[in-house]
Amino acid sequence: MNYEVMYQGAFALLKVKLDRGETVKAESGAMVSMSPSIEVSGTTDGGIMRGLGRMLSGETFFFQELSAARGSGEVLLAPSSMGDVQAVELDGSYRLLVQKDGFLAGTSGIEVNTKMQNLSRGLLSGEGFFIVEISGRGTVFLSSFGAIHAINLGPGEEIVVDNGHLVAWPDYMNYTIEKASKGWMNSLKSGEGLVCRFRGEGVVLIQSRNPKGFGGWLKKLIPGGGGGGGGFL
Repeated sequence: MNYEVMYQGAFALLKVKLDRGETVKAESGAMVSMSPSIEVSGTTDGGIMRGLGRMLSGETFFFQELSAARGSGEVLLAPSSMGDVQAVELDGSYRLLVQKDGFLAGTSGIEVNTKMQNLSRGLLSGEGFFIVEISGRGTVFLSSFGAIHAINLGPGEEIVVDNGHLVAWPDYMNYTIEKASKGWMNSLKSGEGLVCRFRGEGVVLIQSRNPKGFGGWLKKLIPGGGGGGGGFL
């Protein structure tokens, strides 16, 4: 299966070319256009319980399954929000942990499940008790809010990431959730609050924009939204 990520950055579009008999699954509503030879159907991909689990992690209950049933064809897919698309190749040796709404599509060998975080991480992370867990062998396409940047950590190296900018990381990496500054007041004053501290070896994918931060900025521009009534003009 061949693919191309077009218009990378804020308005990425994923083009997938399928040979006869090949399939790709995507989040519900991701299909932009497709060849007449492509058939699209809804699937829970693993049954009702797995579908319910994905809903708890912020994903949709159903997937789109796009199949080249009547011959080769082309599919265009796009995420629901503004942002980039990144392809990640999985060899089956590890699982990829992904923020909610981060899964866009995957080849037939990819499985999308949920992982329950422990109590403290669930309460503090901002992502809730469930996060998306992607496993199997094949290609997974992740979506973000803004551009995607990869941080490569060597053995023992550390990086601190604002929770709202996380996209994905491998399950074998160690990470903790902590205050951004010493003491809660300093953390609140800094505007950062809680952060994730990752220790390598591994690759952490982050996004250049924070959805909650964007929502707060947008609210200020809406009359009556608590930002002084400035409006758009």
